[in-house]
Amino acid sequence: MTPEMDGAAVTSAPDGEAVRARALASLTRARARTTLLTSCVEEPDLTAQHSPLMSPLVWDLAHIGNQEELWLLRAVGGREAMRPEIDGLYDAFEHPRAERPTLPLLPPAEARRYAAEVRGRALDLLEGAAFRGSPLTEAGFAFGMIAQHEQQHDETMLITHQLRTGPQALGAPDPAPAPPFDGPAEVLVPGGPFTMGTSTEPWALDNERPAHRREVAPFHIDTTPVTNAAYQEFIEDGGYTDERWWAPAGWAHIRRHDIVAPLFWHREGGQWLRRRFGVTEVVPPDEPVLHVCWYEADAYARWAGRRLPTEAEWEKAARHDPVQGRSTRYPWGDDDPSPDQANLGQRHLRPAPAGSYPAGASPLGVRQLIGDVWEWTASDFLPYPGFAAFPYKEYSEVFFGPEYKVLRGGSFAVDQVACRSTFRNWDYPIRRQIFSGFRTARSEAV
Repeated sequence: MTPEMDGAAVTSAPDGEAVRARALASLTRARARTTLLTSCVEEPDLTAQHSPLMSPLVWDLAHIGNQEELWLLRAVGGREAMRPEIDGLYDAFEHPRAERPTLPLLPPAEARRYAAEVRGRALDLLEGAAFRGSPLTEAGFAFGMIAQHEQQHDETMLITHQLRTGPQALGAPDPAPAPPFDGPAEVLVPGGPFTMGTSTEPWALDNERPAHRREVAPFHIDTTPVTNAAYQEFIEDGGYTDERWWAPAGWAHIRRHDIVAPLFWHREGGQWLRRRFGVTEVVPPDEPVLHVCWYEADAYARWAGRRLPTEAEWEKAARHDPVQGRSTRYPWGDDDPSPDQANLGQRHLRPAPAGSYPAGASPLGVRQLIGDVWEWTASDFLPYPGFAAFPYKEYSEVFFGPEYKVLRGGSFAVDQVACRSTFRNWDYPIRRQIFSGFRTARSEAV
């Protein structure tokens, strides 16, 4: 794969001071968010488990520090372990989430001190880093990996905040109002080859690599994610009671758990309400639907006479520029996201109305492919041709297989350092607590 075939374009090696500045900004932004998420509630909320699906917030806090110590101080810096006795407590593979509250975890004040001390030493290391000599240090990869790791746990902690009961603890301004979207409902993506994945994005994670050629038949894809109003039509038409629309495992799951609407929705006084970060509100009709599992997304698509896009189709819609004949880093080009292009970084605590961010549209006119809601695809989570686990197989390799479905695009809860058009997320098809929505597609008639 030549550099020209990898759309994250053909640039010279990044300047060391630019890498240092980017790493510092990314680490600082992540820590400010971690601090917000763990300081807005009292200690009992930090140590409680608000759902068996999630860790106590205090576990995430110390885990963030422990991973930073393992990879930056020990692996990159060659330092002695600060607290070797806690490594096992914060090993995500050694202890499933449901049992973490029973562990002798660091109490909140001690967890904060530990994470702060690790960060101080990591910043000292960053100040003198050379960004060369090994794949772990090249272009600051390890620093970028740790910034992404912390932001991923910040998103996880935000999910925990959504699951917790009690009064509102977080606040943020709403996205700017947008006029009702009156553009075309779908966009035709032409068939042909494109470059999927990346071999040049310096902080891309192993499952995004390597860049490779994919052939995709022509297809139509929704211009915007499916909205709450559209999804309510599915509900009102008996979508949850008609077995025709459901994969067998999905039908069994919704019947077993008496699921009749997206998570956090309930019907009252003839209208649908939802709970969002401690506030109950009317479900906004123009927002992308949120907190639906893969089975729900798949059933809606079947009901609508459509289907979910494959992962390759989604990435082609998001990256392929037919004029330039290459794949770009983002739908709008190669520049990092700006606030007028995507709803990212917990800047808001909700998706923006469908059709927002015209400046972030792809060359073909598809909107909101980055930010707002994670989008379920039809694809299983599988390695790309030529995949190599790096720097540890537990990040991606152990999850490959048909048990997990791929999500793309990020959400309002994702920071830009952990969101790009090649970024791949995955989860079980029953998961609904994540900030997940979808858009649909259909094959071009031949």
